[in-house]
Amino acid sequence: MQLRAYLRLFVDALKLSRVNNLVIIASTQYLSALFIVGHPSEYVSIALDGKLFALVLSTVVIAASGYYINDYYDIKIDLINKPSKVIVGRNIKRRPVMLAHQTLNALGIGLGLMVSWQVGVVNLICAFLLWWYSNQLKRLPFVGNLVVALLTGSTLLILGVYYGHYDLLLVVYAFFAFGITLIREIIKDIEDKDGDASFGGVTLPIAIGVRRTKYVLYVLMVGFFVALNYFLYRLDSLKMTGYFLILALPYLHFLLLLVRADTKIAYSRLSNYCKWLIVAGIFSMVILNI
Repeated sequence: MQLRAYLRLFVDALKLSRVNNLVIIASTQYLSALFIVGHPSEYVSIALDGKLFALVLSTVVIAASGYYINDYYDIKIDLINKPSKVIVGRNIKRRPVMLAHQTLNALGIGLGLMVSWQVGVVNLICAFLLWWYSNQLKRLPFVGNLVVALLTGSTLLILGVYYGHYDLLLVVYAFFAFGITLIREIIKDIEDKDGDASFGGVTLPIAIGVRRTKYVLYVLMVGFFVALNYFLYRLDSLKMTGYFLILALPYLHFLLLLVRADTKIAYSRLSNYCKWLIVAGIFSMVILNI
C-alpha cells in the first residue's frame, strides 16, 4: 500500500514537471549539438560529452523547476481553468513543491557552473525569470508571453554560449521556437482568460479583448513567417527552404483554425497544434541530415 502511494507521488511529480516538454527540450538540445553545431566526424564525441550532458540536464531541471513554481502560484486560477489537472494542494502539498522548486534551481545553476561560469550565469538568469514570470509577469499583457518565448529560444542559443560561436542555422531554429511559442502563449491566455480575470490577471485577451488579441496574433504570424523566410534566404539552403515551405501548409491550416476558433476547446487544440509545429520544425534537423 505504501509502495503504491510512493508510486502515485512519483507519477504526480512527473506530471507536475511536464515530462513530455522536458523530453522535447533535451532532444532539441542534443539534436542541435549533433546536426547544427557539430560535424558527422564528431557525432560520437558530442554524444559522449559529459559537459554537454550537464548543460542539457541543467536546462531540463530549471525548466521543471519553472513548471513547479508556476503551478504553485496558480492553484486558484487552475481550479477554474483546468480543475481536473490540479495537483498542487491536492495530491502534493504546497511546501514540498516549493522545496522541489528551490532544490531544482540550485541543481540547475550548479550544473551550469560546472560547464562554465557563463552557462551558470545564464541558468541563474533563466531561473529568476521563470520565478518572476510565475509570480508577476504572466498576469501582465504580452510581457509574460514574451519572456516565455525568449526562454524557449534560449534553450538553443545557450549551445552557442557553450561552444563559443553562433551558427546562423542555430539562430534560425531558436527564432522558430521563439515565434511559435509566443503565438502559443497568447492562445493559452485566450483559453485561460476566465480564470486569469477572476484573480486580477490582466493578460492580453483581458486587456484588449479576444477579438483584438486575434488581430495581434494575425500580425505576429505574418511577421514571423516573413522574418523566417528572410532567415531561410540568408541560409541559402534548398533542402531547408523546401522543408519549411512544406511546413507552411500546416501553418496556414493553423491560421484558418485560429480565424474560426471561438470556444475554449478550439483554443486548447490550437495550443497543442503549436506544440506539434515546434516538434515538426525541430525534427527537420534529422530529416535534412539523412
